[in-house]
Amino acid sequence: MTPVVLLPGRWHTPRHFGPLRAALRRHRIPVHTPRLQRGSLAADTVHVQRLVDTLPEPPVVLGHSYGGSVATGLRGVAHLVYVAGFALDVGESTADVGGTSTRLAAAVTESPDGTTRLLPDRAVEVLYHDCADDLAASAVSWLRPQGPGYGRGRPTRHAWRETPSSYVVCAADRALDPAVQREMAARCAERHEWPVGHCPVLSRPDLVTDLLLGLTASGTRRADRG
Repeated sequence: MTPVVLLPGRWHTPRHFGPLRAALRRHRIPVHTPRLQRGSLAADTVHVQRLVDTLPEPPVVLGHSYGGSVATGLRGVAHLVYVAGFALDVGESTADVGGTSTRLAAAVTESPDGTTRLLPDRAVEVLYHDCADDLAASAVSWLRPQGPGYGRGRPTRHAWRETPSSYVVCAADRALDPAVQREMAARCAERHEWPVGHCPVLSRPDLVTDLLLGLTASGTRRADRG
């Protein structure tokens, strides 16, 4: 069975994939949720690449938000899935692409060392407005501080140019401008647009599960490990 690797966005952790991970495992899909925020985009990419290289076959990799930047730099992947993710091109960083909403900017507070965190009450409004109240509260409690510099990292590889890819535009996103998402979606082979907020991995894991099941069962071509 084709494995799936789930990569979280900024301030997020593998715990945010809990409902999606459980749904995939019910279908006997091997799921891996590596922890990011290892110092830089380059360090995160190296860490995930090591995981990919250990898997018995090329995985489907889902990058949510910042996780898309990491996915973009990988090799040996069967299919890339961007969920409001950064499908970056040559020379681009997330800061270069932009699209951060004023709501998200207002939710961010910065420490003197450059570390950022999200204000809990504003995080619900921006990220989890379409989640059930109890789930939104849990999602906020799982957020962690974000080290500085991640938004300026630039991938050295751009896997969507040679790897099958799908992009999910989150049309009700209050964090990343859907218009910017559509521009990045144009780089991918397949585009979906859902009437969801920034985190459908929490609010609509059923939709994400169906998409991933289709990809893992469709005979996606085997990627070159080289």
